[in-house]
Amino acid sequence: MEHSCVYDRLYCLNASVWGLLHAHGWGGGGGWIVFCPAHGRKIWCLQLSKSHLSVNLSTHIMSTDQKYDLAVLGGGPAGYGAAIRAGQLGKRVACIEMERAGGTCLNWGCIPTKALLKSAELLRSIQHADAFGIKVSQPDFDFSAVMERSRGVSDRMAKGIEFLFKKSKVDYLVGKGRVVAPGMIEIFEGEKGGSMVQADRILIATGCLPRRIPGVEVDGKRVFTSREMLANRTLPKSLVVVGAGAIGVEFAYFFNSFGVKVTLVEMLDQILPVEDAEVAQTVTRSFKKQGMAVHVSTKVENISVKKHSVSMELVSGDSREVVEADMLLEAIGVIPNLDGVLSGRLKPELERGYLKVDEQYETTVSGVFAAGDIIGPPWLAHVATYEAIQAVNGMFVDGFKPKKVHLFPGCTYCMPQVASVGMTEKKVKESGVEYKVGKFPYTASGKAVAVDQTEGFVKIITSKAHGEILGAHIVGYDATELIGEYGLAMSMEGTVDDVHHTIHAHPTLGEMLGEAAGVVLGEAVHV
Repeated sequence: MEHSCVYDRLYCLNASVWGLLHAHGWGGGGGWIVFCPAHGRKIWCLQLSKSHLSVNLSTHIMSTDQKYDLAVLGGGPAGYGAAIRAGQLGKRVACIEMERAGGTCLNWGCIPTKALLKSAELLRSIQHADAFGIKVSQPDFDFSAVMERSRGVSDRMAKGIEFLFKKSKVDYLVGKGRVVAPGMIEIFEGEKGGSMVQADRILIATGCLPRRIPGVEVDGKRVFTSREMLANRTLPKSLVVVGAGAIGVEFAYFFNSFGVKVTLVEMLDQILPVEDAEVAQTVTRSFKKQGMAVHVSTKVENISVKKHSVSMELVSGDSREVVEADMLLEAIGVIPNLDGVLSGRLKPELERGYLKVDEQYETTVSGVFAAGDIIGPPWLAHVATYEAIQAVNGMFVDGFKPKKVHLFPGCTYCMPQVASVGMTEKKVKESGVEYKVGKFPYTASGKAVAVDQTEGFVKIITSKAHGEILGAHIVGYDATELIGEYGLAMSMEGTVDDVHHTIHAHPTLGEMLGEAAGVVLGEAVHV
């Protein structure tokens, strides 16, 4: 029985793909060997309803000649990390990304925001140059150029990932993909739209999207998420930031540095809710000293977007305050990016909306794996890359047992910077473990005084019984560059004695880590 592949609802598939679909219950319409004029040969033809596979019906022909060992859906830190690692292992790999290699992190998150924060730091340094005996006139700035530089940095890093794809022989496919069955991804939008990717294994790494305030339209003029704000070229006179996690705090610091009147609002009882309470208190004091209004235990209600401003009520207990600003930035968290990622026929188990994975990072759909933000918190790029590489090694390296993430650093790049690893003091106290705390202030560091960066402290929390490091917290200049030592010590099960008895170069900020350990032991000599 011959059928032309140009008939509606008939899709040309090679034999292996037909067998794969049929094995998973997708062959309800039946299949035939037919002659396809477009292919010039006999092929398998499978009848499916449009609800089963959504493709461009003007072409009907899906290219399935290329079969991969791994197809990765998403090109962010998890996706590109997985693809490159699999390529290093000699596997045939495709990475499908709907925008630009690097995903949100490189293009609309971690990297461009750090470029912006460097501009803010430099401006503040110039403004205080007289403290170093250097006389400069009042510095000026070009806000549009500041924003453009951040886009240039992102572009440079994205090109770097594209180079690494080529180096590792990863096929980089630009388009929006959907997993239609185990082993099959349909690309339905973008440069590669209308094509099919077949692979032995699939890894979903589609990440997260900004959570939005219900009923408030994000227009990129008055109301923004972090994404729209990174494309913005207009410096407002006033800004309300709703949400004081890392994203909200960093943007608040950035805009305040350029003279914007900033109001930072957090629903919970401290800014940076995942950080140690003492650290959050230090940043709060610093932000207020810098001229920001900081509201905690406060909700935002009755948001009204006007032509030239946004107004809202700040509600704390019985108190209500009306605030109006040029712009509103929503920084209230993220949601999983699963919309359109899976065919309706695939129903993997979810946990709080995120893909649930086992110890191998495999979902409840056989052959479909997931890593990074799409499997849930802590929503950090470095954690995403770690998870993805663990998953790929588990797939292709004999005898390798993937590890789940239990210990990781968290960093916030405002000034003062914040960095931590392990438990907060509150969490340690709740665990019931007897503990000791060692704190060393920046004011006691010769290097910190020399560079005029004396705000903050180093705090280490250890078990009283064995000196195990339970948590470490740093708030102050270059905190994000210092936390690695504590992370390494903890991952190697080093003790507070090991850190204290490691000789740290003098004068360095790193000395403070050893000094804080010395405080725990009662042996610190500089405080």
